[in-house]
Amino acid sequence: MLTEFPIIHTNIWDAIWAIPVILLVLVIVKLFIRVPSSWLSTLATVTALILSVFISHRGNLSAGIFMGFFYSGAAMGLLYSWQKSFEAFRAN
Repeated sequence: MLTEFPIIHTNIWDAIWAIPVILLVLVIVKLFIRVPSSWLSTLATVTALILSVFISHRGNLSAGIFMGFFYSGAAMGLLYSWQKSFEAFRAN
């Protein structure tokens, strides 16, 4: 039975390289493939899960899934905050 929380070994390098890679993938896909903005969060989640499960936390599926959702949330929060800040700047 799964009654224990997974042990997640993470370090600062996960956040330093994972979030920018996800942002880079999102920007490239948005520019070249013209994905609608409504699909960006789905694309960010899929990208983050792939990076987390297969690169950052390989060998520990539960930690990979757990951290993949955090990477996705951080990347989308950063992207939307940049967007809203730019819109507020342009409005003034």
